[in-house]
Amino acid sequence: MRDVLFDLADRVANGETVGVGTVVATFSSAPRPAGAAMLVTGDGQAIGSVSGGCVEGAVYDLAQTTGEPVLQRYGVSDDDAFAVGLTCGGIIDIYVEKINAETFPQLGEVVETVRAEEPVAIATVIEHPDRIGQRMVVWPDRRAGSLGSSRADDAVTDDARGMLASGRSGVIQYGPDGQRRGEGMSVFVNSFEPPPRMLVFGAIDFAAAMARLGAFLGYRVTVCDARPVFATRTRFPEADEVVVAWPHKYLRAEAPKLDERTVIAVLTHDPKFDVPVLEIALRLKVGYVGAMGSRRTHEDRLQRLREAGVTESELSTLSSPIGLDLGARTPEETAVSIAAEIISLRWKGSGRRLVDLGEPIHH
Repeated sequence: MRDVLFDLADRVANGETVGVGTVVATFSSAPRPAGAAMLVTGDGQAIGSVSGGCVEGAVYDLAQTTGEPVLQRYGVSDDDAFAVGLTCGGIIDIYVEKINAETFPQLGEVVETVRAEEPVAIATVIEHPDRIGQRMVVWPDRRAGSLGSSRADDAVTDDARGMLASGRSGVIQYGPDGQRRGEGMSVFVNSFEPPPRMLVFGAIDFAAAMARLGAFLGYRVTVCDARPVFATRTRFPEADEVVVAWPHKYLRAEAPKLDERTVIAVLTHDPKFDVPVLEIALRLKVGYVGAMGSRRTHEDRLQRLREAGVTESELSTLSSPIGLDLGARTPEETAVSIAAEIISLRWKGSGRRLVDLGEPIHH
């Protein structure tokens, strides 16, 4: 919902009631993840997407006609594949509701939290005999709203904070009053964690392309270089911040703020810059560390890192030469190559052509 959250908040603040369809669960090759959302406004606009085009029409109609919240499953069979438009072969559960200032009084506070890049989760009852639509907002240190009882609130608060810490959104099953065992109540937890960080070291043309693509992929991008003549806002307008500092000193200072979603791209291919920063980066618990350079540069870099005390286990996590073999030549193509490797490692993809594979598209 992050991509439509601000539009939703603006309309609700202006007194509108907006239909909202949210993906709460997916199976097989469903095209959008849990949390993806589409708004249907009072004047008939559709904002966002729940299926990449497959069932938008059906959700649009449901959001316009339904009064009470409803959980709808869309799947395919040989007979109904084109009836709802879900031709990709997947199954998705979509929760459709009407949101306004009365049904979601905490929305403004949620938006403020997201704008501040702080974590927050929205827990909504999507299946229950009489509590469907009840909502609670959970922060790391407090909560607002209720799911109908203190027992349910306490159980969901604990679980929602766990999901928020790991950046996961999804459905949790409980007994009718929040019992840990049993069934009867389904709660969708929509996590809004701060965006993942991308640290790009080396203020070169490849870094400019990487910053553009990183921003497009939803990363909070920092470009860092010790040379003030190159590390300028003018050269990197898509970056969230441009820092003039020695890369290793900046990374050491930022290390406590990084997590397993962080990606680090060292594009300097200059030993006096990249060896000190890689010595630190390879000892951090981050999602990706890559370094640019030829195979000769790579071998020289490995030797220098070994001399600096980096272990073979730590070196094994380094992606160097950086990127996938796409035959890239330009900075933009190289950035795509690096991004493809990051995505492949994150979701455990093979990096091969889908046409050559027989297994499911989505892992």
